[in-house]
Amino acid sequence: MELSTRYSPQDTEPKWYQYWMEHHYFHSEPDDREPFTIVIPPPNVTGVLHMGHMLNNTIQDILIRKARLEGKNACWVPGTDHASIATEAKVVQMLRERGIKKGDISRDEFMQYAWEWKEKYGGIILDQLKKLGASCDWQRTRFTMEDSLSKAVIHVFVDLYKKGKIYRGLRMTNWDPAAQTVLSNEEVIYKEEHSQLFHIKYLLENADSEGIIIATQRPETIMADTAIAVHPEDERYKDWIGKKVLIPLINKPIPIIADTYVDREFGTGALKITPAHDQNDYAVGERHHLPVVDILNADGSLNENAQILVGEDRFVARKKIKKLLEESGNLVKIEDYKTNIGHSERTDAVVEPRLTLQWFLDMKDFAKTALHAVKSGEVTFYPENMWNMYYNWLNEDNVRDWCISRQLWWGQRIPAYYFLGISTPKGEGVRFFCCGNGGRSFGASKGKNWKSRTNT
Repeated sequence: MELSTRYSPQDTEPKWYQYWMEHHYFHSEPDDREPFTIVIPPPNVTGVLHMGHMLNNTIQDILIRKARLEGKNACWVPGTDHASIATEAKVVQMLRERGIKKGDISRDEFMQYAWEWKEKYGGIILDQLKKLGASCDWQRTRFTMEDSLSKAVIHVFVDLYKKGKIYRGLRMTNWDPAAQTVLSNEEVIYKEEHSQLFHIKYLLENADSEGIIIATQRPETIMADTAIAVHPEDERYKDWIGKKVLIPLINKPIPIIADTYVDREFGTGALKITPAHDQNDYAVGERHHLPVVDILNADGSLNENAQILVGEDRFVARKKIKKLLEESGNLVKIEDYKTNIGHSERTDAVVEPRLTLQWFLDMKDFAKTALHAVKSGEVTFYPENMWNMYYNWLNEDNVRDWCISRQLWWGQRIPAYYFLGISTPKGEGVRFFCCGNGGRSFGASKGKNWKSRTNT
């Protein structure tokens, strides 16, 4: 037999990979050898692998093969991740291309399309890993929404809830108007972008021309302002504190307050406070007991609270507000500047700060445990300087509670219900939240008056 002078991967690689698979060379069973295990960071079932996956999986394959050569019981566990936000966005796009709107179908129907997507693209991803020659134990392939793993998620949720680590609260959160769901802080990617700073004059109440100028990059939210804040030690405005100004275009009076949060050197030293649409403003609003006026719908369009431009997309409204402010004489000037804008990691939509009722995981004790594991030497980093980044992530000044709920159909469902069977004298349903394994309640039977609130 003549040996070819050229290597033909399409002939050689499938042949030998199939031989390895038939002889179970990658399969592992527990024995007396030293174990060496890698659980693959599961790629999302949202398409195909990219070069980042190639690099990551090549490194894992090198490590697992090295362990086998060293006589260790090496096991590389493969699998895929359901990736709730990214996958739901892809399925919604697929439905749109078929002329179907998500809002026109039921959750069960939507889930059928979602599983269709998973079976198609999840299989492609696993096949790509095989084409790479990845020496995974394919008999152990897992999917993060398979029944056994979903049950494990419910079990952990209930356990943490019982321990007081999971709670539900009204908090300022990151909102993705494209996916129409809340995001965790880790799912927001900040990008430096060119923006504009609008200098807008708010006239003093009962005055003809006297007013205070604020600088904002979001003129479309002025209708949600509930105060103008100045620094208490700023001599320019000390006589203004306690007075009222009128919001341009809607002439709504709001107070001028003093707060040390205001940076006297930025812009004009006066700051519009919009508690419903800015996390820092929300904190200022809480300190001064300001009302919260939400003018945005879930999709980022203006709602009736805005009073003007109702139904317009937020960015379209920004352009129109600019023109209206010019016409009214309230727009003093516009400056170009650079700023960091938060985008959704999955849809790339500009993230909106939004006050929503969500489920959170208290992270303080978890962070302490994770830090101790490295400080004690139980866990080591290669290279060692990665410890600095790890510490920065987990030190108590930077740890924030993790928002774990999502407003989606695709994904594990939170096992919570509320009871509508009891009414107050005003006729309002009294809500009781409970958690149970598989959605069963503790200390109460789930009858006809229990309504599921189990979306992720």
